Order: sequence, then structure tokens, then C-alpha cells
Amino acid sequence: MTRLLLCTDLDRTLLPNGESPESAGARDRFAALVARPEVTLAYVSGRHLALVEQAIEQYGIPRPDWVIGDVGSRMYQWQPPGHWLESTAWQVEIATDWPGLSSGAISEAFTTIEDLTLQGQDRQSTYKLSYFLPLGVDLGSLRRVMEARLRELQARSSWIYSVDEQAQVGLLDILPERATKLHAVEFLMQQQGFLPSSTVFAGDSGNDLPILVSPVPSVLVANAHPDVLRDASAGSSQRGTDQSLYVAKGDFLGMNGNYSAGILEGLVHFHPETKAWIL
Repeated sequence: MTRLLLCTDLDRTLLPNGESPESAGARDRFAALVARPEVTLAYVSGRHLALVEQAIEQYGIPRPDWVIGDVGSRMYQWQPPGHWLESTAWQVEIATDWPGLSSGAISEAFTTIEDLTLQGQDRQSTYKLSYFLPLGVDLGSLRRVMEARLRELQARSSWIYSVDEQAQVGLLDILPERATKLHAVEFLMQQQGFLPSSTVFAGDSGNDLPILVSPVPSVLVANAHPDVLRDASAGSSQRGTDQSLYVAKGDFLGMNGNYSAGILEGLVHFHPETKAWIL
């Protein structure tokens, strides 16, 4: 039996909460596909677990086998009949990048930087520090200042920047160096015995770029922002991973390539045999 690991971002990738229209029946087709025993489903999101649960209820999407939440800094496995088990192995994996530190201690080093506004407490976790940024901020200068202070703390960190188009605000996550969506997906693949040839990721935004330009087969849904399409295409070309990136175009089974329609289109591109699972 073919085993597949399907990893997808939520907001504006699986969830139709962007401005583009959703194809009728696309979510139902997605739900039918991931219900198959061959498929292991993981949601890879900036949301924390409670907000993932909220999305499952609000949009009627399937409960996944795994949740990689808080932009890759936490990982949970669903344990039937009804609870989530957090991966302590993943916490141990990323903790060494912030030796003896947590997000609270690191945030104290940034208190004098004017352009940073801490997001709500529900957006922070032990290994994730989240800020709002004005769209006009000089990202290069800001990053140099922040990285200098992180070096003083001996904290090896990742910088994940994206834009909330609806709120017109920049979003910045500071995480341990390995606590990214890419490394979390690679960790899950290793732990569960999935090769790149049996894994597909789908995304739409800036914080998905590390995976979109990696050797992991990835789908960029058709409703993704043009800037993300440009950066993903350029990044994969520079890294020689063009063949691992698929941009949904629409017209697959009469659907438009947005959201779950794009995920299905990309999955069939990489694994043509799964088309029979969708019809």
C-alpha cells in the first residue's frame, strides 16, 4: 500500500478565508481523499492548537493525524478517542538553539526597538516570539539590530516574516533556528518513516517559503500572493529544486486551483495515481 504524508498550511491554503473564491465541492473532495488509510494528514500552521481546533469546527475540515503549530515550534499527535499528545522529542530537538532561554527572556532584549509590537499572549509560546510590524519598516536594518542582540544571548534563531493582507500589517516570528515549518516537517518525516517521494506540502504565504523552495515536493495554491509566487519560483530556481515546486493553475476536475482545489491538483501532479482517489 502506498503511504503518503500530506502536509498543508491552513489559512488561505486549506481554509478559504482569503479574497479568492473557493471551488464548490473542493473541501468535500479533500476530506474524502484524506480519509483514506494510505494518507497521513498534518496541518502545518502559524495557529496555536486551540485555533486549529476552532478552524476544524468552523470550516468542517478533517481532524488531522498531526498538528505542527505555532509556526513550527510545537508538534502534536491525535490520540483516539479524543486528545492531543505533544511531542516532547520535538521540544528537546529545538531547545538547544535557545540554551536556557525562553521567548519571554528573549523579548526583554527587544524592548527598546520601536517598530516591534508584541502580539497577544495567545500568540506567544515557550519557543515562539511573535510581533506586529508596520508595513513600511526597514526590514534589513531591523533584522541586523535584532540578530546582534540574539547573538549576545547565544540564541540561534529563525526569522519568519509574512504579511496579513486583510489587516495590512507585517507579522514577525522569532523562533529557535530549527523550529521552522521546514525542519518540523522534515522531523515528522524522519520520525514516521516518510521519504520526500512520499510527502507533499501545500502553502500560500511567506512563512511557507522555506518548504516551498526545499527538495520536499510542494504545492503553491493558485490564490497565493504574487510576491510569494515570485519568491518561491526564484528561490527554487536558485537552489535547483524547480521540479519540487508545483504552482496550481486551475482546470483540474473543473476546479479553480484555489485553496483545497489547489492542494488536490498539486497532489495529483506529484502522485498521478491519487486522481482515482478523488473522482
